[in-house]
Amino acid sequence: MKLFPIVYARSTLPESMIFENGRKDRTRPIAFILYYVESENRRILIDAGCDSMPGFEMQDFIGPLAALEGHGISKHGITDVILTHAHHDHAQGAMHFPHARIYVHRDAYPRAKRYISPAGELHLFDSAVKITEEVEVLHVGGHARGSSVVRLCDGNDSYVVVGDECYLRDCVLENIPTGVSCDPAKSRAFLEACQGSKDTILFCHDERPLTKEERESV
Repeated sequence: MKLFPIVYARSTLPESMIFENGRKDRTRPIAFILYYVESENRRILIDAGCDSMPGFEMQDFIGPLAALEGHGISKHGITDVILTHAHHDHAQGAMHFPHARIYVHRDAYPRAKRYISPAGELHLFDSAVKITEEVEVLHVGGHARGSSVVRLCDGNDSYVVVGDECYLRDCVLENIPTGVSCDPAKSRAFLEACQGSKDTILFCHDERPLTKEERESV
């Protein structure tokens, strides 16, 4: 399996959004990240990014398509797109992949459908869907309706791309849910599951992965 992050922009976010009960007058730097996966002759994109982000002051913005091209990846080669949830910065770019298979949770679809081409092959799921033997999408529903994470297994190594269930490493290290959860109880349960997991955690707004060994050392 091939797996790597694709960063297409940077910005800042108030701590009140990043952490439950966070300060409104402080900000943290964030990145906008997609993940590219090759598994069993499939070329999978985890989240599709956005072409604009109203209300945010963006830095280093090149957009998802240019970022893919910078890695030598053509949009026409993408076979599958997983949307972790339907928020604009994760789902808008799905329109650039009209012939890919699109995977989105049933509860997220009503908001995501405006970004999805009718020409594509739509896959709605409830609790989980397995795309290949190495790639599985799992519903969490803490951050937003239908929000999900993606678990990837490559031999003895395993990873989970958390979407926006956690914005930054500190959410996990300090065991603090985000400040924008539609279901805080599910967000807390997901964080608890992260503490005991062997997976390396990959974030969509933090370029620094978080390993099991790092979590255990805190």
